[in-house]
Amino acid sequence: MAETRRILLDGYATTVAANGEILISGDGREIPAEEAIHLPPTAPRKIICVHLNYRSRVEEFMTVLPEAPTYFHKPVTALCGHRADVVRPERCSWLNYEGEIAIVIGQHCRNISQTEAGDYIAGYTVANDYGLHDFRDTDAGSMLRVKGSDTLCPVGPGLVTGWDFHGKQIRTIVNGKVMQDGNTDEMEWDMHYLVADIARSITLEPGDLLLSGTPAMSRTVYPGDVVEVEVEGLGRLVNRIVEGPMPIRDDIGAQPSESEEVISTAKGGDWEFRGKRAAGGQGAAHYKSVLEEK
Repeated sequence: MAETRRILLDGYATTVAANGEILISGDGREIPAEEAIHLPPTAPRKIICVHLNYRSRVEEFMTVLPEAPTYFHKPVTALCGHRADVVRPERCSWLNYEGEIAIVIGQHCRNISQTEAGDYIAGYTVANDYGLHDFRDTDAGSMLRVKGSDTLCPVGPGLVTGWDFHGKQIRTIVNGKVMQDGNTDEMEWDMHYLVADIARSITLEPGDLLLSGTPAMSRTVYPGDVVEVEVEGLGRLVNRIVEGPMPIRDDIGAQPSESEEVISTAKGGDWEFRGKRAAGGQGAAHYKSVLEEK
């Protein structure tokens, strides 16, 4: 395997090789990783994310997977890098982490088979697909503000090539406490499937990102929290939550809300009435039986 990172060096975005905790530029300069200002390891034109993929999260929400994956889009303006601040806007309360693995596209990709997909993948990086659920009541269909607000897509620290995605651990750690702990073998649709599926109708370009889903236990974080996503073989992405310098304006548009939909999604399995919501009023037992049948 090999790892590259993008950092600011003398004011320029520069790709460097990672050798442990030392970053080496093309002219031979060595920069301690802890001192570097990290940028996202790729400059995508598209960021596409799968809704549900990990079995533990499906079971947590007492639901069932569709026959094929469904997706949403994050704007590229949501990108930030390793050790960047993630902003929770003022007047918002329900910001959740989702530790994920991002697929990085290496070459133009359209209408390929699943067995060919690996040839079009440059490598992988760590991602955190934050969700601002205060806007879930208005944007649940598009997820635009929920998942696309500025800074809600940190990725990094580096792009790793030659990584085998099978059987790898993924963990999210908040203030030193492990909150998510899953394995890629939980995924219903693997990395190659996701690439081939999207490329049936959307041309994927070099640098594009596909976020591949999150395990159970996505929960709310607050200003001052430090969130780390660690993936076996890919490294650890670290970000700090801060409160935004400006509140969400109250003179235009839909306002942040705290409906049952908002709170139940933010609190996941910790929500007191989750069985009622999941089953449309029929209770948790109904969905347990559906899962067992599937």
